[in-house]
Amino acid sequence: MDSDEPSVDLSLIVAALRRRARLILLCFVVATGIAFAISKVQTNEYTATASLLFSNTQVAEQVAGLQAAASPDTQQSLQDTDVGLAEIGDMAAKTAHRLRSGLTERSVTDRVSVSAESDTNLVKISAVASSPRLAAAIANTYSSIFVNEQESVGHTYYAAALATVEKQLSSLTPSQRGGAAGLALEDRALSLSTLAALPTGAVQIAAPAKLPRSPSSPKVLRNTLAGAVLGLLLGLALVFWVERTDQRLREPSEFEALYGRPLLGVIPESPALGRRRGTGNRSAQERLPHGEPEAFQLIRAHLRYFNVDRQLRTLLVVSASPGDGKTTLSVNLAAAAAQAGARVLLIDADLRRPSVAEELALAPDPGLVDVLISAASVREATQVVDLDEAGEQHSAARSLAVMVAGASPPNPTELLESHAMSSLLGNCADSYDFVVVDSSPILAVPDALPLLGEVDGVIVVGRLGQDRRDESRRLRQVLEGTNSPVLGVVANGFRSRRPSAYGYAYVAKAQPVKT
Repeated sequence: MDSDEPSVDLSLIVAALRRRARLILLCFVVATGIAFAISKVQTNEYTATASLLFSNTQVAEQVAGLQAAASPDTQQSLQDTDVGLAEIGDMAAKTAHRLRSGLTERSVTDRVSVSAESDTNLVKISAVASSPRLAAAIANTYSSIFVNEQESVGHTYYAAALATVEKQLSSLTPSQRGGAAGLALEDRALSLSTLAALPTGAVQIAAPAKLPRSPSSPKVLRNTLAGAVLGLLLGLALVFWVERTDQRLREPSEFEALYGRPLLGVIPESPALGRRRGTGNRSAQERLPHGEPEAFQLIRAHLRYFNVDRQLRTLLVVSASPGDGKTTLSVNLAAAAAQAGARVLLIDADLRRPSVAEELALAPDPGLVDVLISAASVREATQVVDLDEAGEQHSAARSLAVMVAGASPPNPTELLESHAMSSLLGNCADSYDFVVVDSSPILAVPDALPLLGEVDGVIVVGRLGQDRRDESRRLRQVLEGTNSPVLGVVANGFRSRRPSAYGYAYVAKAQPVKT
């Protein structure tokens, strides 16, 4: 069997999302509601920002006779220095003392942030408070104190430098003062005296903080959208986690992907299927569990495509585990073929847990076991179920021949792999148009393994919501290892509110397969 799982990965993902849509919607709604509620109960915070302009012309270095560098690294280091200057010192304590609004040094420090604008000499002083006025007051007061202190520091620096230069000039002789060195010192002294007399220093307020018109936090819309996105992602993560941990197959297309064979059809979940067991007084027609006949007729129609290269006379129905519905499929598929006018024999080869006799209310023996041990002939072990409804007239009576399992033997596997079983299948294929064999679950017991190479085709049936991926993979390995002529898969237990949902939309077109 060819492996083409990757081609259906997208369809499986879409099916999982559709199946878990309620979980995704729940996570989305809950996360969105929580984000909105938290945002609404938070106290509004306002942010005011003042801008400081630093004159990073390195005047002091030039006055001292040094050559200033102008590389990108120097610019970045200057910005870092400017930000550091605005953060250090006791501006927070002085701001709290000047405003007297119940602020402390720690609260001002927590409310104020300093940042630099890229590729500029601007530094932003931002303050956050519960009122617009307080936020603007903190930012402007902090900036004003910092500018005044930097101006004072600058004047002190230039005054000290001027005193040093004047001391050097006083130590020169009149002739030295008239020389090049003396004239350079006089120029420097003049420049320093000018800088010391300037009303502003190396930093000034470029733009004072204004009253903010709207709160900076909480951002209700932004937080709500973020919560919605987070809820959606959480929902998707939960879906994939649940799908990864839950090994049960949920969609018919998953069977098709795991077995690498076409989906021949689906059997809808129906209370009518499986309720007809017992041996009460019922007509032969009532004994057939034909609650959804169109589903089985569709499967039978698809099997006709496999008659291209060779005659499909014997068919084995297998499953991975008990309860998958192989008996339901075997009985109804055989009945559908018989109702179409074919001569059909249904054989119950599940010798450990036979159910065809009970399903059709037939005598439990003689049956297959009796034929294999030569205790009964094929004719004696074959029972006939009349498929004609009361009052109907046909040119040829429609009936289904059934060979039940018979008495439970101590060695079912040996009987099914015997030459007698092989000969029986060959003879029945010559006597009937179509032979359907119901088998035991392959992964439970090995009884059906000898039959895989004795039939013209094999159908795998699995139950949605019950079969597991690991079990299906194991069954596929068994079928591939025995080179079984697998025709396709049937998904049992499909649930849908739409009457025709299990129809053509879910059934892949069967392609002829060479064996």
